[in-house]
This record gives sequence, C-alpha cells and structure tokens, in this order.
Amino acid sequence: MPYTGTVKVGGPADVHELQQLMISKVAVGPMENNAYLLRCRTTGEQVLIDAANEPGTLLSLIGDDGIRAVLTTHRHGDHWQALEPVVQATGARTYAGRHDAEGIPVHTDVLLDDGDVVQIGEIQLTARHLVGHTPGSIALVYDDPHGHPHLFTGDCLFPGGVGNTFGDADAFVRLLDDVEVKLFEQLPDETWVYPGHGNDTTLGAERPNVEEWRRRGW
Repeated sequence: MPYTGTVKVGGPADVHELQQLMISKVAVGPMENNAYLLRCRTTGEQVLIDAANEPGTLLSLIGDDGIRAVLTTHRHGDHWQALEPVVQATGARTYAGRHDAEGIPVHTDVLLDDGDVVQIGEIQLTARHLVGHTPGSIALVYDDPHGHPHLFTGDCLFPGGVGNTFGDADAFVRLLDDVEVKLFEQLPDETWVYPGHGNDTTLGAERPNVEEWRRRGW
C-alpha cells in the first residue's frame, strides 16, 4: 500500500519507505497525537519523534531493535506523556529544544539549538528552532539525497496554518515569521510535512496560503 500519512488512534502505523530511511507514523490517544519512528535502512538504528502517549503502542512499534534516542518537539504535555516509560524500557537518550527542556519533566540529555544535527546511523536530521507555539519548539529536517526533504514540524505547522499561539498576537507573528524564513524560504515545494497531529501535507500545498494566514492572524 502506498503511504498516505492518514492514521487513527488504535489503528496500524503507516510506513513511508524512502531509499535510506523508513518513517513509521502512528496516532495515539487521547489527543490524536502523531509519533514517528525513523529507521536508518543501512544500520538499523532508530529514533522516535515525540513519545506522546500509549507507551505500549510505541514500544510495540519500536520492537526488539530498540531506539537510540527520543526527540521531543516541544514542551506541551501531550507530546511527552510516554517519554519516561519509553526511556526506561529502551535506555534511549533524550533530545529537546534548549528553551523547552525545562518544561519537560524528564531529563533532557541533549539540548538542541537551531541548525544542530542529530545523527541516526547514516541519516542526518537538522533542527530548526521555531518560536511562538512554545519558546523552544524544534522542527526536524531530513534532506533526502535521493529525493525531496522531509520535515517534522511538531505543532508549529499543519495543513491550513501554523500552530496555536493562544491569542498572543506577537507570538503568532513570531511563529509565522520563523516558519516563513526557516522553512518556506529554505525548502522546496516538494518538502513532505509530518505534523504533530492529523494528516500530512507539503510546503507546496501550504505556501500559497501564507499571506492569508498573516491577514487572518491565526
């Protein structure tokens, strides 16, 4: 079955098979968060993006090969409810944005700044620091040498707009500015976007709407 990125809580993972990387997407409740397991196809090394909830579901997805790390996109509680049990079960190291780590009640082993690189076997993920949804949100970019980039945005970019800034107009402008400069201006339309909730999209699908988002203010 071709990858669609459409998953539901209690349902199976959807697997995006790239030449050097396998991306398994699963939804967990109760807030329908997405979690992503990334596996280097050369070395078998794995990392998890957002141990959101349902540790049993995530550990089953991870399997016997374990994971090297868990990357938490931001401090909001629905993105780390399973972090402690997953780390205890796997011994994985923890990564998070420098300015959000204090809000995550599991020790962060590696603090990420804008432009930092996370190595997964032969795969590299580049962290982009995006301010507005939280002070230290991190998006992660895999620039596939055999295709287009793949972008994990947490709650900073979704189909139809940027993440919630909770009525803070200044935070909205900062988030949209960061998303424009660090994502839309740096990456091509073909870039596949994997958000923290809901369906996937591409930068090309969203790019024509950015000015509308700015005018509407959310």
